Amino acid sequence: MPERSFVASRILIYLAILLIAAAWLAPLAVVVLNSLRSNEEIAQGSMIGWPQHWAWSNYLTAWSGFCVAETCAGIRPYMLNSALVTIPATIFSTLLGAIAGYAVSLWRFRGDTWIYGIVTLGLFLPQQMRLLPWTIVLRDIGLINTLAGLVLIHTIQGLSFTTLFCRNYYVAIPHELIRAARIDGAGFFRIFWRIILPLSPPILVVTVIWQFTHIWNEFLYGVTFTSGQQQPVTAALIALSAAVADIPQHGVQSAAVIIAALPTLLIYLLGGKYFVRGLTAGAVK
Repeated sequence: MPERSFVASRILIYLAILLIAAAWLAPLAVVVLNSLRSNEEIAQGSMIGWPQHWAWSNYLTAWSGFCVAETCAGIRPYMLNSALVTIPATIFSTLLGAIAGYAVSLWRFRGDTWIYGIVTLGLFLPQQMRLLPWTIVLRDIGLINTLAGLVLIHTIQGLSFTTLFCRNYYVAIPHELIRAARIDGAGFFRIFWRIILPLSPPILVVTVIWQFTHIWNEFLYGVTFTSGQQQPVTAALIALSAAVADIPQHGVQSAAVIIAALPTLLIYLLGGKYFVRGLTAGAVK
């Protein structure tokens, strides 16, 4: 009897997992299938259906042929914009967060707890509260409607996350290593580059994946502070939707969404297991 109960409970668990997975994957499946269907086929049928004829041309049109914001170059230039924002912002925020996390965890100083609390306070502030301050800052330094402005925003905004992750990871490093290095005459940055950074790959992978995914998928700042040819791909997708309001091109739109999502999907597929390991390592003191 206990064995039957065990088997029944396992079956229920697997069914629950399958239902949850199906609920999460169903929208993705619809978008993928529609990206391979022609506009006529979707118009004659419904938004849910198996492709009768594989319309691979939707991807080529979405990439380099469709008109977005009166420019018929597809989403290719906007993908480049997102890359030019995401890559440097990820690198800068990760490096600065690692230094800040090291400073407040292993290089103790008066007021370090207060500084750490103020930095991590940014995690709990809604993005809408930051729009007006950032508007004033970008206006005063002349970075409105520029990719450099978005890099600055995401670098500063990401410091809360990267500092928190790195600090929680670094507190597990023995303080004796730091004391010995300081006795030998090593300074702040020498200890960081020679001791801390070589021990940091697990948590750096976490912060890079987290920051890359968040910045690439971010929409609010992109649509608020940029326009036209300066917009990232998330904002351009909305412009593409508005451009085809008269004659909806659901196949091309779906293909554009899949293309825009590929970088973050690839990042997670390639580094997902390291992401979980890094989080686990940072969670154990």
